[in-house]
Amino acid sequence: MAPLRFSANLSWLFPELPGLPARLRAAGSSGFEAVEVAWPYAEPPEALARAAREAGLRLVLINTPPGDQEKGEMGLGAVPGRQAAFREGLEQAVRYAKALGCPRIHLMAGRVPQGADRIAVKAEMEIVFLENLRHAAGVLAEADLVGLLEPINTRITDPQYFLDTPQQAAAILQKVGRPNLQLQMDIFHWQIMDGNLTGNIQEFLPIVGHVQVAQVPGRGEPSSPGELNFPYLFQLLEDEGYKGFVGCEYQPRGEGWPWGRELWRDDRGCFLLVG
Repeated sequence: MAPLRFSANLSWLFPELPGLPARLRAAGSSGFEAVEVAWPYAEPPEALARAAREAGLRLVLINTPPGDQEKGEMGLGAVPGRQAAFREGLEQAVRYAKALGCPRIHLMAGRVPQGADRIAVKAEMEIVFLENLRHAAGVLAEADLVGLLEPINTRITDPQYFLDTPQQAAAILQKVGRPNLQLQMDIFHWQIMDGNLTGNIQEFLPIVGHVQVAQVPGRGEPSSPGELNFPYLFQLLEDEGYKGFVGCEYQPRGEGWPWGRELWRDDRGCFLLVG
């Protein structure tokens, strides 16, 4: 049973610092061994790779570009009419991943187009997503990379997001049938959409390539007040044999990595969170 490994999500942590190089240094100084970032594309990949090396860190996850955020886009993988833009963004993500030594790319599904009915466009969006994912799997295989699908909750965070439950994502992965495409489990989103975390973790963990955490409902760190019992969930992940990274994707109460110093095990080896 391997101990859990944590990665700092630099799109969320160290918000008091203005740029990724500074946040990389802060993550290294805070004791992280790994980091992840949603969109690193504002910085040259060589500069980020150098900053990560100097901080003693490895990059473990980036996202495909979101598209035109001024027009409300948040990923393009399942968006009809945006196939060319998705594939162009995928090529950019692969370039960055290779330069950064990052093994995983979150292939963002995107939102139901504004004004469209979710049920009416679901079949068309799934067809587009499947086509793009088959293309992506081939591109990623050539670079020895893994693509991830992340369900995002539509009750609080993003009501228009296409992919919103682990069941939907797992069904799509099964239809694509490529081993280098896996599931990204964000416990915050899963709890809001479906609950049943013990059952869902046990069912879907064999196809999970990355985990992210935040407390519910406030999206704070695991030691903050909320409805999730993180000592239990962390222990469950270990007991079920999860060997990947756990991404810290939350809004910190203070600066940096406050709860990491509060993460302990009792004399039985079980997790405790003191906060």
